[in-house]
Formats: sequence, C-alpha cells, structure tokens
Amino acid sequence: MLELKEIGLRVASLRETCGLSATDMAEKLEISEENYNAFEHGEYDFAISTLNNIALILGVDILDIISGESPRLSSCTVVKKGKGYTINRNPGYNFSHLAYTFRNKKAEPFLVTIDPSGNPPVMDEHEGQEFDYVLSGNLHLYIGDICYELSEGDSAYFDSTIPHAHKNVGDTQAQFIALVLK
Repeated sequence: MLELKEIGLRVASLRETCGLSATDMAEKLEISEENYNAFEHGEYDFAISTLNNIALILGVDILDIISGESPRLSSCTVVKKGKGYTINRNPGYNFSHLAYTFRNKKAEPFLVTIDPSGNPPVMDEHEGQEFDYVLSGNLHLYIGDICYELSEGDSAYFDSTIPHAHKNVGDTQAQFIALVLK
C-alpha cells in the first residue's frame, strides 16, 4: 500500500508542476474524478496502460512515476536476463520493463508473464499501437469483440486504443514480449 501512496504523491506533484488540476487529469484520462483522487491518495490502483497515459500527459517517462527514478541513458541500454524493472499491477500478471534506464523512448518494451487462471480478462486501452510476440504458452488476445488464439512464435500488431486483453489459456505460465509504441 505504501508503494501506491508514493506513486500517487509523485503523480500529484508532477500534475501540480504542469499546472493541471485533478479535474483536468480525470477528464484527460476519461475516468471519474473520484477514482482519480483515490489514486493520488494511494487508495486506488491503475493498470499499467493508465499509468503510461498519465506519463504521456505529464511529459515524463512511466518509470518516473512508478519508481521515482528518471532514465538516464540515451545511446544504449542492456538489461540482463531476469533484471528488468518488475511491475506487478494486476494479480497473475508480471510486467518486466526491458528498457527502463533509457530516456526519451519511442516505445515501451515489456516481458509479460501471465499465470494460468480462470479469471476473465480485463479489457484495457491506451494511446498508440502495440506489438506482441509470444515466447511460450497459449494466449487468447481479445481486441474489441474478436478473440485471436496465439501460441509460441505467433505475433500480433494492433491499434491499442481499441479495448484489448490477454488471457493465458494453458496450464503453465505464458510469456510474451509487448512493445507499446507511443
């Protein structure tokens, strides 16, 4: 819970620096002001795509919001296996940011691991486009009302402003690379 409060405080501070009100942010994010205020007070958590949209609105990197640290590298960054910046926003989903030290990124690369579960997928949407490449397991990719079956080696490229979700439909963890283009 402390992490949520810290993230909320960072966003509130950045928002104020940008001269935006909580009402302005809620409108830009197309959410209720009540949910937005609860987020800033550490009482409500947002999906990673919403945090990315907040970062875009505030003109900062998503890692500035999540970790409080600004990326510093501008020519190359190398992330060793298992050393990505871990972001756990939703139960059963693990996001590992694969370029967290690089600044002014044109895209956000993630290694996404999804546990097998019977939970229904949660639709999400964010600015830009997304490219997914399945490394292991079997996924259902929902884009709008359409469901695509993806297995190891399959890929998808789509307009991420359309509501979309991923669901592991196998018995073991599924992993894929998600490249979110700004």
